[in-house]
Amino acid sequence: MNKFNTTFFWVLRIVSSLILLQTLYFKFTAQAESVELFSKLGVEPWGRIGTGCIELVASILLLIPKSTFIGAALTIGLMLGAVFSHFLVIGIASNNDGGLLFGLAVFELILASCILYIERDKLSNYKNNFQKK
Repeated sequence: MNKFNTTFFWVLRIVSSLILLQTLYFKFTAQAESVELFSKLGVEPWGRIGTGCIELVASILLLIPKSTFIGAALTIGLMLGAVFSHFLVIGIASNNDGGLLFGLAVFELILASCILYIERDKLSNYKNNFQKK
């Protein structure tokens, strides 16, 4: 990977991690919007706290080069859950945000997908090592 690609990849990982850390702040501090959202899903408080814990782990894994692909895969799972929750229960707009939270989930899903695509070689190496055992 050349210097530009390496820098760009780090920017993707940092931005993705920061988005996860920013949203988990609302979950861990039980902000009213977060409590209301998880109450609509019927999983308050354990769903909010559990999701926040997974976001914390994913954000850390995204920044560790050997585990970036695992962090990206976790993030994709989280964001698919968020997107489907918006489609099926919450609605695109939540708390009159004009769809901002939904848009952020879609953006994070795209970022994590790009990261996982870039890391696809590590993913296939991991798969091959797992099959050998």
